[in-house]
Amino acid sequence: MTSLDDIRDEYLFLDADDRYRLLIDLGRSLESMPDALKTDATLVRGCSASVWVYPTQAAKSADGSDELHFLADSNAAITKGIVALVLAAVQDKPAAEVAGMDVADALAPFDLKNQLSSNRTQGLPNMIALVQSHAARLAA
Repeated sequence: MTSLDDIRDEYLFLDADDRYRLLIDLGRSLESMPDALKTDATLVRGCSASVWVYPTQAAKSADGSDELHFLADSNAAITKGIVALVLAAVQDKPAAEVAGMDVADALAPFDLKNQLSSNRTQGLPNMIALVQSHAARLAA
């Protein structure tokens, strides 16, 4: 997965239409999520589109801490791109780091609330909360 910093550098260089295309491409690049994992239990509440996030078995880093890894999908292309941005911020990082991270602040340079309609971003806080609560459980 491309780093959030690299995505941000490209995103800020683009005009509005190309930013949409970049988000769609990011969504397409997500690791595939099997349909069997797209259940009510993995559905993120509050999203206008359907979004599923599933934490997979955490890997152990060299120091023995748990690293997060998620599978995710959406039935809407741009929303799936937003999901990819969230995952770029947290994927394969130590759970303790993500639990204490301000994910919304990491995504602030993308200015999603002003770039996209409120329908597309309304579930973002719930998605971030889900990822961070999982991280907090692993870090404890």
